[in-house]
Amino acid sequence: MSRKIQFAEGEYYHLYNRGVERRPVFENDSDRKRFMLLLYLCNGKAPFRFDRLPAWKDETSLELIKSALGEKMDSPIIAIGAYCLMPNHFHLLVRETTENGISAFMHRLSTAYTMYFNIGRKRDGVLFQGRFKAKHAKTDTYLRYLFSYIHLNPVKIIEPKWKENGIRDRRRAKQYLAEYPYSSYFDYLGISRQFSKLLNQKEFPGYFPEKTTFNREISDWLRYADEAQPRRG
Repeated sequence: MSRKIQFAEGEYYHLYNRGVERRPVFENDSDRKRFMLLLYLCNGKAPFRFDRLPAWKDETSLELIKSALGEKMDSPIIAIGAYCLMPNHFHLLVRETTENGISAFMHRLSTAYTMYFNIGRKRDGVLFQGRFKAKHAKTDTYLRYLFSYIHLNPVKIIEPKWKENGIRDRRRAKQYLAEYPYSSYFDYLGISRQFSKLLNQKEFPGYFPEKTTFNREISDWLRYADEAQPRRG
């Protein structure tokens, strides 16, 4: 079955997928860091083989992360502008920079992560709900909105109904986001870290020239989501 959406070089897309039957696909720190490493290692013209890396005992070890992110990837096939990992799904904001880059990247990513996940659990079968989903960011307004939408996802972990009922504690929500390491939120706050190599912000509009610009954007969306809800009483 062909896609309704056709990817084109130079265009921006919101990509996402969740676990089959909504099952968790990231169960621990090792899972999340493996997926984040794959966001980098799958983004090259030539497929990457993990056996090129030295042996390791712990997926979360600094040695593994440093070794993997130290690999020089030849000619990235997409540009990643934002990402977020949730317990049972993920979000990516990407730009296609080479023909068929998104399809090739997502195939490698889902295949490599599913193999890792299944081998570690001694399970078989699919992990994600079919092919990944995609939305074309056709307008500047929608593209800018996606940076907030993707980075605000972790609020659901502490307040599952915040979009429906508003936010009980905006300060707590902002603090939780600032401490959640499994998204590109840190990078837009200007916090340098090894996983910053995953992003290619130069391929995206400069909506947030300063960390204060991004911080204010997130605060505005949290305030809007809160104030837009009817109050009970």
